[in-house]
Amino acid sequence: MGLLWSLVLCVLAQAACCRAESPPQQALSSLPLLSRGCHDSDVLAVSGLALQSINRDQKDGYVLELNRVHDVWEHRQDSQGSLFYLTLDVLETSCHVLSRKEWKDCSPRTLHESVYGQCKAMFYFNKPKRILYLPAYNCTLRPVSRRGIHNMCPDCPSPSSTDLSDLRVLEAATESLAKYNSKSTLKQYSLDKVTRASTQWVVGPAYFVEYLIRESPCTKSQASSCSLKSSDSMPVGLCQGSLTQAHTEKFVSVTCDFFKSQIQAPGGENSTVNQGSGSLPRVEQPLQENTTSSSSPQETVPVGSVQHLPELDDEKPNGSQEKDHQEAFPVQLNLTTNAQGNTLHSLGFQQEKLVVLPFPKEQHSAECPGPARVTSHLVLPP
Repeated sequence: MGLLWSLVLCVLAQAACCRAESPPQQALSSLPLLSRGCHDSDVLAVSGLALQSINRDQKDGYVLELNRVHDVWEHRQDSQGSLFYLTLDVLETSCHVLSRKEWKDCSPRTLHESVYGQCKAMFYFNKPKRILYLPAYNCTLRPVSRRGIHNMCPDCPSPSSTDLSDLRVLEAATESLAKYNSKSTLKQYSLDKVTRASTQWVVGPAYFVEYLIRESPCTKSQASSCSLKSSDSMPVGLCQGSLTQAHTEKFVSVTCDFFKSQIQAPGGENSTVNQGSGSLPRVEQPLQENTTSSSSPQETVPVGSVQHLPELDDEKPNGSQEKDHQEAFPVQLNLTTNAQGNTLHSLGFQQEKLVVLPFPKEQHSAECPGPARVTSHLVLPP
């Protein structure tokens, strides 16, 4: 009987050793990626959260909105969470990223001023542990084809330079801002930079501009003797101005939207000045964090960028759709290394490890791409 018990204990000890030497990463890495439907409700929710994280990471440019989910893969982890590999078709909105607005709260652009593109992102979602994490992303954007817009709307505004090389653009920005300052009760503002500009013939040449403003050290009473140079502060708002020349008359309008740090426009001035009419600036609530967890990732800064490319020519050779797609939106996302060249085969958390696989290169799901919010072919990547 003693010999029998010795054999049983030996077998149990060997089984325990085998279990201890089998890393969970090896078993997990052999699991395949699951192709998901691009219109599934949970996929849309994860895509929206990923895009929100991308927007939060930006310091310049406009908030991106989700037009459609182009492709999605899911890698279920051993920690009850999933690592999603997302390809998202996106559009620029009218909100600047410094406003910190959520993309669903931003107004879409009209078709003739659209900027569209594609983002690839890796997003980790663990509902039981309340973890949302964006380790890596890359986006490529292009302005809508002017040729395509002209064929549909010959009289629509045409894009203009924003580097102030066009003196009429600078004039539209400075004169519209001067009008805003003249209506303010206390504070004065200075031009930071022009972010968008376009021109159109109305009753004469008309210029439309969007520009960031900073709070000036000048007050209303000092306006005549103080130089309105920018202070060291960050931009506090985004203005939309226009200047239309009709014979000997000029028509100037301006609307300014202050960012969430501004409870209201300082001094109590109106945010809108359009031939004498105005309204109070919108009060923005702080963007709420979706999760707070003790299992937050050790690396909280995602690796990614948003790249702006020139407009894409409409004319494409026949039979070269795949090549054209790669050239039109060369979104590269290598999820096996980070910016320092370190291997990312696993991402460390305080209580778990994530397995990272190479980003899928081919679309396999019959349910992708999903339905688009804006269906024009001019803003849908192939």
